Amino acid sequence: MAKLTAIPYVELKASFTMTEPELRVFDALVGYGADGFIKVFYEHMGRAYLEKHEGGLRTLFESMREQLPALLRRADIARDAFKEKQQLPLYAGQRSRKWI
Repeated sequence: MAKLTAIPYVELKASFTMTEPELRVFDALVGYGADGFIKVFYEHMGRAYLEKHEGGLRTLFESMREQLPALLRRADIARDAFKEKQQLPLYAGQRSRKWI
């Protein structure tokens, strides 16, 4: 006779929105790396709370260190494009440069 066994699985994912200043401070924070952050945290705040979340902190820092610099650089480039008059590059078939 077949036997059915329930194996529950729960996964939680959340999204949140950060402003550019918040992203920049987060980039600076993760820039120290997980090891440096954990060391200072444990020295000043203790291990009781963070230790059980250390794996998640490490993956968070790793993924943010990979993604944030490029995202912030894109914002910088876009902002720079509007700072002052800039000469646009020539494209195929274009005879003169345009200024923006």
